Amino acid sequence: MTRPTFHRILLKLSGEVLMGSGQFGIDPATVKRVAEEILAIREAGYQLCIVVGGGNIFRGVAGQAQGFDRATGDYMGMLATVMNALAVQNALELLGVETRVQSAIPMASVCEPFIRRRAERHLEKGRVVIFAAGVGSPYFTTDSGAALRAAEMKCDALFKGTSVDGVYDADPKTVPGATRYEEIDFSTVLNKNLKIMDASAIALCRDNNIPIVVFNIREQGNLALVLAGEGIATIVRNGE
Repeated sequence: MTRPTFHRILLKLSGEVLMGSGQFGIDPATVKRVAEEILAIREAGYQLCIVVGGGNIFRGVAGQAQGFDRATGDYMGMLATVMNALAVQNALELLGVETRVQSAIPMASVCEPFIRRRAERHLEKGRVVIFAAGVGSPYFTTDSGAALRAAEMKCDALFKGTSVDGVYDADPKTVPGATRYEEIDFSTVLNKNLKIMDASAIALCRDNNIPIVVFNIREQGNLALVLAGEGIATIVRNGE
């Protein structure tokens, strides 16, 4: 299968990716490695914006299970994504990559507020833009935030960096022999309830014709390979 080519992408990173081999928090060596991956694709001429989750620090749904009010837990999770965004920004700037963090929750002393036209201008100038704090409202995941920002930024695709190398018909970590899809359409993902992103994010990408590329970000150099049409990944897009 020949994969489509992209120019402007949104990279969605789970917070867990930043933990490295740890069980909690941010591993500086792992953040540096991810930043080097991002540097490589910037040098290849791609425009890039990023959304980072917060599950390595706090996850709203988990907080609710422990007695937190859902809205309060979600706001705490949004603040965790700001911490992760600042960590990634710092690692990128140490490598010489101009980076801006924009938060859906205004915090002027820390980063810029989300302003769509300003973000577009940053991308046009070759800067990496990291969108933090989800959509700024509870009851929405960072997956939904990534899909929304990808649509607003007119991205050619949403790249979902995970710890697996694509979309499977079952969890490959628990089901031996699970089958990986090379390509699958949005409707099949929704109908089969394949847990690559939440349903609202998938529907938003479907309605705006934004392909989702699922790949393993933990493999060194994999992001650049997949962008070049090589490497192992699954592309989710509208059927013909």
